[in-house]
Amino acid sequence: MPVHAMTPDYHGDVKDARENYHGNIMVFIGWDHHLLFCASKAIPLPPDMTFGQLIEQVMPDAFGQHPEFKKINWETANWLLDGQAFSPDLSKGLEEQGVGHKSLIRFATPELMGYANAGI
Repeated sequence: MPVHAMTPDYHGDVKDARENYHGNIMVFIGWDHHLLFCASKAIPLPPDMTFGQLIEQVMPDAFGQHPEFKKINWETANWLLDGQAFSPDLSKGLEEQGVGHKSLIRFATPELMGYANAGI
């Protein structure tokens, strides 16, 4: 949600601007129906990281503590990128596929609905 200043002449520094991330982009990642994670995770990533590398190298650290993580079938996962349906190419870079600075990637796992099917 954008924040608007009380005075029209206010101009502050944008602290989360892309140039402040040392070549990385900030990407938010959320696992739908798994509320063990109360919000998406904010992760700085290289824009040329492939989606396959994201799944293999980043997702285990981000979501591996969930008891269902090892059961994920990545081939049936449903993806959203900034609110739109998305079919990632595992061999292409994030930015090449439209993942930008402060993008939100959400994924759902149809076979898994959270611990004990409780959405947790």
